[in-house]
Amino acid sequence: MQKAFGRKKVLLMFLLPALVIYVLFVVVSVVWAGFYSFFDWSGVGEKTFIGIQNYLQLAKDATFWATVGHTLIYTVICVVIQVLCGLLFAIFLSRVTKGRAILQTLYYVPVVISSVAICQIFSKLLSVTPTGVINAVFSVFNPSMATMEWISNSHVALYVAAFVEGYKYLGLYMVIFYAALIGVPKDLEEAAIVDGANVAQQYWNVKIPYIKPVIISNCILVLNGSLRSFDISYLLTSGGPGNASELMSTYMYKQAFSSMKYGYGSSIAMAIVVICMIVGFAFRRVSERGDTA
Repeated sequence: MQKAFGRKKVLLMFLLPALVIYVLFVVVSVVWAGFYSFFDWSGVGEKTFIGIQNYLQLAKDATFWATVGHTLIYTVICVVIQVLCGLLFAIFLSRVTKGRAILQTLYYVPVVISSVAICQIFSKLLSVTPTGVINAVFSVFNPSMATMEWISNSHVALYVAAFVEGYKYLGLYMVIFYAALIGVPKDLEEAAIVDGANVAQQYWNVKIPYIKPVIISNCILVLNGSLRSFDISYLLTSGGPGNASELMSTYMYKQAFSSMKYGYGSSIAMAIVVICMIVGFAFRRVSERGDTA
């Protein structure tokens, strides 16, 4: 009994600093945003209590609902790139015997580069005047691609921003998957080989099912991060052209700090919290049903 109590104290000692930081910077911020959402306030001066008027306005705001759709598309693309491609890259690394450390470093470099630098790099790569590398390569196969607009094209700007975010964090999830794959017990792999399984069957029937909890955890992390994503979209496209690549977070920022509608911006922030919780819990329920099926 004393040993168990001692373990709990040790766990609490390690969890307490992170819990305090989380409460101060997340929970308190959400509570204050919820409080401000009931006021008409420019961020300075007197606040005017208006009840749920901000939420009623939000329910009728067509631009906000468009940003919800954009954010969901953005999130799906990020999940595909960061989780699926991250898993494929991790599988590739687990099969490589020479130069593995160099490849790991190269794949992880975008994670440590700042978002500003990443966006500047892609702005140059996708440039039209002067012609960027991407357009120069594509123009070899189709000359009209030399003048293809990417960032300022309302039809593709959202997908470009999502691709850049997926590219930036792909290496992070690749490392997590790689660590999980090399932790798969060797006896499981040997048993699969004895049963006549080829390499693809070993991964599909043994290793990937074994690391399924890691896959689910990474999906939740990507969902949570993508639904709240701000920096890449804002730096690369500023939500444009028009509102073509506007996300919930960039729209919230513009309403609160550009239009000085702090109360309305806070109501958007609360809507983001609710949507993140709904999507997160829904995904969790679906994944739990998959486990019990």
